[in-house]
Amino acid sequence: MMLSTLPHYSTVMTVALTLIWITLACDHTDQQPDKPDVTYTIPEQPEMATGYTTKPGWQTSEFAIASANPLVTDAGYQILKAGGSAVDAAVAAQMVLTLVEPQSSGIGGGAFLLSWDELGIRAYNGRERAPSKADETLFLDKDGEPLPFQEAVHSGLSVGVPGTLAMLDAAHQEHGVLPWEALFQPAITLAEEGFSLSPRLHQQLQADRRFRDDSIAKDFYYDENGDAHPAGFSLKNPALAEILRGISEDGIDAFYTGEVAENMVMRIRQHSRPGIMTVEDLENYPNQNFERDAICTGWQKYMVCGFPPPSSGHIAVMQILGILEYLETPEMVLQDSVPTAEWLHLFLEASKLAFADRNRYIGDPMFVDPPAESWESLLDSTYLSERAALIGETAMDEAEYGIPGQTTSDLGIHPLQPDAGTSHISVIDRKGNAVSMTTTIEQAFGSRIMSNGGTGLPGGFILNNELTDFSLVPEDESGRLVANRVEPGKQPRSSMSPTLIFNRETGNFVASVGSPGGAAIIHYTAKAIIGMLDWELNAQEAINLPNFANFNGPSMLEKDRFPGDVIRALEARDHEVVSSSLTSGIQAIQRLPDGYFGGADPRREGIVMGD
Repeated sequence: MMLSTLPHYSTVMTVALTLIWITLACDHTDQQPDKPDVTYTIPEQPEMATGYTTKPGWQTSEFAIASANPLVTDAGYQILKAGGSAVDAAVAAQMVLTLVEPQSSGIGGGAFLLSWDELGIRAYNGRERAPSKADETLFLDKDGEPLPFQEAVHSGLSVGVPGTLAMLDAAHQEHGVLPWEALFQPAITLAEEGFSLSPRLHQQLQADRRFRDDSIAKDFYYDENGDAHPAGFSLKNPALAEILRGISEDGIDAFYTGEVAENMVMRIRQHSRPGIMTVEDLENYPNQNFERDAICTGWQKYMVCGFPPPSSGHIAVMQILGILEYLETPEMVLQDSVPTAEWLHLFLEASKLAFADRNRYIGDPMFVDPPAESWESLLDSTYLSERAALIGETAMDEAEYGIPGQTTSDLGIHPLQPDAGTSHISVIDRKGNAVSMTTTIEQAFGSRIMSNGGTGLPGGFILNNELTDFSLVPEDESGRLVANRVEPGKQPRSSMSPTLIFNRETGNFVASVGSPGGAAIIHYTAKAIIGMLDWELNAQEAINLPNFANFNGPSMLEKDRFPGDVIRALEARDHEVVSSSLTSGIQAIQRLPDGYFGGADPRREGIVMGD
């Protein structure tokens, strides 16, 4: 079945895509040299501006990588330059992210990675898991009431079993070209010789009062007065260098067993509000299949591929795009590079409907049955047309969830909880293979717990607070069980939306895109897709568009980016408009006839590099 024969809004998983992109069993072991052939050179590290910094967009001819930090992009670039694959570059980039953007992601967290090469499209799930002794009372006090959200975050209870390293190891075994050890050279070198603390990291360290409560963090990131080291400060991380060297030489067992694992558990269990993770939880994490079936959804002339649950990202993004397809597009969608109120009204209402479904249905598929026996039911064309019909000329109140197909489940409604943090990497290698990876420790600085891996050296890595992505309460106000409640070994729901896009008829690669931003990742990714593919903007122009979001409540508009007449026009349609920073971190690379064009979010410090 060719892509062009699919219904208007049908979905196809990985197995179906292999009918278009013939997959070949591929063993890279014969391509791996005996010793690493990567010689890493620390690049110049000029002072980087903060806030909104105009980015030019970058055109390349052979390969490209986009990330949220210049040192991360450069590390991936040097790996690609040395002949590495897109997955190789993603591994190297993640290790450097752990060092230079620790507030957003790292080896103490989790990630979703989409890969496309001669094997087809593969989805690798490195989401954290709840410890084996966790249950639905994890975040309830002795009276059965939920802990205050930030108290739950800043505790050992919030730490999920980290999955990033195990997932990357599995992806590298399938798609790696360079040796595993070589991919750690950039991060180890920077950790030993020092890197220039970025303005963004400095600002977040200075603003976060709770991170100083951690003894390792206080001694490492702050001076004797408790002030964060200044931007430009040369920071070395000898503990992380030793940990990464062990992982590079001995594999992921050096992380999931032994002194590193024991130190993580000790730090979690000795917290003032201790967690329940065990060494056995860490040892058992790699003993699973990390590969999943991607969900690939037809939209216009494209096939948009993303992650299945426990991510809510792809389903919500494609519900928004799909609902918009059934609405009459306003005559004007952009005015002076700002979406019009008429178009925003439709997008924000579609978002309400998508988030109503998200809050009822999405959870770890190992624990939660999909509605109508398939996650595809939420993207069915008939269902989406019915949802679109609910949108009128004025804003609806809080949207109700829909009932796709013959749904009979009686799940509760997930309460609104804040989430944030995260980073995104997009990569295209010399062979045209693509990666889209979104990676996270959840909030900025995660649980605010650091581990030095038992090295006794300064520094280390930060442990996630991913378990607060679960509902803190197991039941809603009606007493119905919430799909995303805590259960032992369960993965919390995510908003991460790593996305790869292809031409629906030919199967040719079109774009790699994704973003950090908590639940607003869904809106940021949808905005970038619409900008690039519907409004025919280049990747940088699409990323630059003002941000907007609705989580089934007030309509959020990026502060100082929308003229008053747009805000007043939305309020005239009964929207409750709230200005917010909405700091996205979108990274995107799109295919051109003669190469690639990459964009990096002007709201963060990232760049694109390539040849």
